[in-house]
Amino acid sequence: MTGLQLCHRFYDRAVAPLLTGVAHAAGLLGDGSEVLGFDDAVSPDHDFGPRAQVFVAAAADAEHVHRALERLPSRFEDFPVAFARGTLHGGAAHHQVEVVTAPRFFTDLMGRDPADGMTVTDWLTTPTQRLATLTGGAVFHDPEGALATRRTALEWYPDDVWRYVLAAAWLRVSQEEAFVGRTGSVGDDLGSALVTARVARDLVRLAFLVERRWAPYSKWLGSAFARLPLAGRVGPHLTAAVRATAWREREAALCAAQRELAVATNRLGLADAVDPEPRRFHTRDLRVLFGDRFTAALADRVTDPGVRALVVRLGNGRPTLPGAIDQAVDSVEILTRPDRCRAAAGLLCPDAGDGSGDGAGDGAGGYSPGSST
Repeated sequence: MTGLQLCHRFYDRAVAPLLTGVAHAAGLLGDGSEVLGFDDAVSPDHDFGPRAQVFVAAAADAEHVHRALERLPSRFEDFPVAFARGTLHGGAAHHQVEVVTAPRFFTDLMGRDPADGMTVTDWLTTPTQRLATLTGGAVFHDPEGALATRRTALEWYPDDVWRYVLAAAWLRVSQEEAFVGRTGSVGDDLGSALVTARVARDLVRLAFLVERRWAPYSKWLGSAFARLPLAGRVGPHLTAAVRATAWREREAALCAAQRELAVATNRLGLADAVDPEPRRFHTRDLRVLFGDRFTAALADRVTDPGVRALVVRLGNGRPTLPGAIDQAVDSVEILTRPDRCRAAAGLLCPDAGDGSGDGAGDGAGGYSPGSST
C-alpha cells in the first residue's frame, strides 16, 4: 500500500462522510515523498500517516469543516489519525487534514495562483521541485475543477520559456565540461571527480527538460530520472562517468551522455539542429560537446516578446542566461521558500515583460556562442 493509496482511502472512508453537503475539492499535493510516489517501508518512521487537503470555496466555509473534522476516528487502518508532522500545529500531534481555499494553497506554495495565469517571471521563479509536487500527487474529489484548472496551467512551460530554460541548461554544462579533463590533466583527480559529478547532475536535470517532466529535489532526483524514457540511453554513461577512476574515462563517458542528450534535444524541433558530435577543445587534448552551441540555437528561436527581451538583455553578445531559479540557485533555504524565490526575480528576469511566454513576437536580436577557458 502506498501513501497515496492510504490517503485516498482515508478521504473516501473517513473524511468525505463528514462533509456531506459541503462544496469542496480534495486531494494530496505539495510536500511529502508519498506525493511523488517514492515512499517505501522506511517512510512511516516520521511525518507519515493518513492525511489530505480539503479545498473549500471560501475561507468562511473553513470553520464548518474544521468542526466536522473533530469527529475523525483516532486511528485509520492501523495508523494514528493524529500525528506530529514537522512543525505544523507547533509540533503537537494533530489530524493532518488541511482546510484551505485553492487560491490560498497554491499561492502559499508558489507565490502565485496559476488560475490567474503564469507570467515569465512566475515560471522562472518557481522551482521544478515545487511544480512536481503540485502537478503530481492525487486528486480525490474535484467536482468544479478547482484543482484541475490549476494543475493543467502548470503542466509544462510555454514553448519559448522551455527554449529559454533548456538553453540555460546547456549553458551550465558548457561552462564546466572542459574542466573534467583540465583538472585531471594536472593530476587533480579529486577535482576531476567533483566536476564530473556536477556536470552529471546538470545532465540529469537537462534530461527532465528534454522529457517535459518536472525534476524533483535531490533525494529523489536519481529515482525519478530512472523512470524517464531517456534514462536507458543516458543513465549508463552517467553511471560510468561518476564511477570512473581516471579522467579520460570520465571525459569519454560524459561525452557519450551529452551526445545522447544532444540528439534528443535536436529531436524536439525547438531549434535548428546542431551537430551532436563531441569535438576537440580548441588546441588542447580534451574532448567536449560545446554545449553552448545549443544555447545559441535555442535562444535564436525565441520569439515571445517577454522571453525575447530577456535573451537580448542578458545575452550581451554571448550566452549569459541564468535560467530558472533552480538553475541559478542550489539552496534548500531558498528553493523551499516561495518568498525568497520570488525575491530573486530581479536577478533572473530583470524588467521582464508580463507575457506568459507562449505568444508570437518580434524575433529580432540574438547572440553567438562563447567558449570556456
